[in-house]
Amino acid sequence: MFDAPLDLARARILVTNDDGIHAPGLKALEKIARALSKDVWVVAPETEQSAVSHSLTIRTPLRIRRSQRRRFAVDGTPTDCVLLAINHILKDDKPTLCLSGINRGGNLGEDVIYSGTVAAAMEATMLGVPAIALSQQMKRGHPVKWATAEEHAAKVIRKLAKVGWPANTLVNVNFPDVLADAVKGVVVARQGRHKIGDELVERIDPRGVPYYWIGAMRQEDATARGTDIAACQDGFIAVTPLFLDLTHRPTIDRLAQALK
Repeated sequence: MFDAPLDLARARILVTNDDGIHAPGLKALEKIARALSKDVWVVAPETEQSAVSHSLTIRTPLRIRRSQRRRFAVDGTPTDCVLLAINHILKDDKPTLCLSGINRGGNLGEDVIYSGTVAAAMEATMLGVPAIALSQQMKRGHPVKWATAEEHAAKVIRKLAKVGWPANTLVNVNFPDVLADAVKGVVVARQGRHKIGDELVERIDPRGVPYYWIGAMRQEDATARGTDIAACQDGFIAVTPLFLDLTHRPTIDRLAQALK
């Protein structure tokens, strides 16, 4: 566990995302971070990198573009951004906290496997920097309620920084798709499960060759109580600690016996 409580007023905060350097969610998170500390640095992808998961660029060189003081764009993935931020841009005075988001859309259930937002927080955690991923749930075809995350994020971050969390663990925060004053509270919830949908769309190109769009592939299932999905659907902010060790420990002994 890092040395909690974390003094946010003196913290060096790294802000990143997967929606790109121009995303409204990034601007919102940067504003939130600046309300917590004066030492805020932004290192984000040059273009949108949603659903790239923990992808790392190794076949092509990466370029860093400085857009403003303490603000940089990287022509790579969220993981690339965090790696370059911690080990290059801020190598002489590393960040004490990484905030990733605010993602346009929730990162609930199995979304965390695909999410570049969560992957950026994961990379920071792997590099020894406490990290929080933040996402604003939304309904397709409806405006994103950014004001909900903007209203509540700083309070949640302050409380998390006060108590701390273990090494090898990141915190995943999802804000519900309700107005800011309709949020019912904060719930610590386990990772839920989505029902797998069948949103695959086949089309034909001008040369008669079929191609495919992969859709959302998800339909919310809030039947299991105590999950991040259920919490958000009920109007609560969902806070979920995610552990980087994927080992299923109860199975170790059984497989060890079977494979002797």
